Amino acid sequence: MPRLPNTSPQTLSVLELLLESPRSWHYGYALSQLTRLKSGTLYPILMRLADQGLLETRWAESEQPGRPPRHTYRLTAEGAKTARAKLAETAPAKMPRRLASVTGGR
Repeated sequence: MPRLPNTSPQTLSVLELLLESPRSWHYGYALSQLTRLKSGTLYPILMRLADQGLLETRWAESEQPGRPPRHTYRLTAEGAKTARAKLAETAPAKMPRRLASVTGGR
């Protein structure tokens, strides 16, 4: 069975992190450090979410002279709504099996 879009564990990890402060701008490097995803995994996820309209992107000037601007990301209103829905859908799957069977997956 093919996986639904935006439901990989890596994508859910990114959405969960962004949802902690959905209106804040996040640097890709910081997201990489916090999610422990390598750039070859993280940046395609960020690009796909941006292409789907779930993320806003912008260039932020460096606070240090001579450093290049950095790309930053934040959830759109639709992105926050989608992230909450995706995480709610997968929450029972994240529970240990023993707990899920006791709670009925709730």
